[in-house]
Amino acid sequence: MPFVKDFKAESLEDTNLFRPMKIGNMNLDHRAVMAPLTRLRAIYPGQIPNTDYGIEYYDQRSRRKGTFLISEAAIISPQAGGIDDAPGIWSEQQVEAWSKIIEKVHENGSYIFIQFWALGRHAFPGNLKRDGLRYVSASDDVYIDDSRQAIAFYANNRQHGLTKTEIQSFVQDFANASKNSIKAGADGVEIHSAFGFFLNQFLDPISNKRTDEYGGSIENRSRIVLEVVDACIEAVGAEKVGIRLSPWARYLGMSGSTDPTLLATYCYLLGELEKRGRAGKRLAYVHLGEPRVTDPFLTEGKGMEMFGHNDFAFSIWKGPIIRSGNLALHPEIAKDLLKNDRTLIAYGRFWISNPDLVDRLEKGLPLNKYDRGTFLGRTDKGLLDYPTYDEAIKNGWDYES
Repeated sequence: MPFVKDFKAESLEDTNLFRPMKIGNMNLDHRAVMAPLTRLRAIYPGQIPNTDYGIEYYDQRSRRKGTFLISEAAIISPQAGGIDDAPGIWSEQQVEAWSKIIEKVHENGSYIFIQFWALGRHAFPGNLKRDGLRYVSASDDVYIDDSRQAIAFYANNRQHGLTKTEIQSFVQDFANASKNSIKAGADGVEIHSAFGFFLNQFLDPISNKRTDEYGGSIENRSRIVLEVVDACIEAVGAEKVGIRLSPWARYLGMSGSTDPTLLATYCYLLGELEKRGRAGKRLAYVHLGEPRVTDPFLTEGKGMEMFGHNDFAFSIWKGPIIRSGNLALHPEIAKDLLKNDRTLIAYGRFWISNPDLVDRLEKGLPLNKYDRGTFLGRTDKGLLDYPTYDEAIKNGWDYES
């Protein structure tokens, strides 16, 4: 396995990336953040985090003291799931497994938030049907695409728009997931409201066709997200809560820039978060997916929104902002973003293939190529077998493909 070809690494040692920063209750030694990375290696049944792999995986990536990691997304409840290999955060067994992973991160002097989610219409209808659960989203029969509709009809589990009572049950599930995450020892939680998953399905008018107080206007479409934020703040404290948003993403059928009015929704949402901050309930951070990545399953440079940016967020939300999206291969862009002192940079795919990524960013060292085909899977291949830079040199790695 070679290093990335045609990439000129640059040292970021003299940028704000390597200035300490306080986020929530954490005192970070640098501002490189490991992005949440779905790996689908949980143990089924039970959707228990795989400690045989997970402890070492997170250990490898937290050995640089003072590093902030955001975990792979954990499902908040059985009804919120529908992908068997994704870990959960609702049962005692799951909490116990997470606690072992988190303990290792803390032993390294680093920090971790558990990101959690509900899948909504991205779930597999057949899996939910097997478990006696409905296939749910913001609205009835508004599918991601014709293929997912056909699967739902075949499983006899058509998409169900949640009732208001069912929405409140989901809000409580998010709050319970917060409590369970802290019980497991996590430093905080990240609410996943991005990239086409459950909460994003309420935010976006392309998937939200409701006519009640959870649909239609910007305020109504944002309502459940803010209710979840408030419930998590009540459960564990604002300083232990972050949220991820993706204003430009088109993944899983979202609007992104195809709807020129959509950005107003995110301005409103950020304004509401700022109001909470000024009232003494400021979230630890807001995590924004950059328009550089509108679909995380596309290769770097594909599907970019060329004429958009997230700079608008800084004029509304006055707390820390994590920015993520194809920045490992573009240190020159990272340098520019880091000029704003409230900025952290999250790295994803190249933190998979470079367990010592922070050292490489600091020293301007070449990056290991990754194998996209092993991102998701049941084995440790592509999970635990990427070398550090020193190990790669000893193994004779080079730049040849």
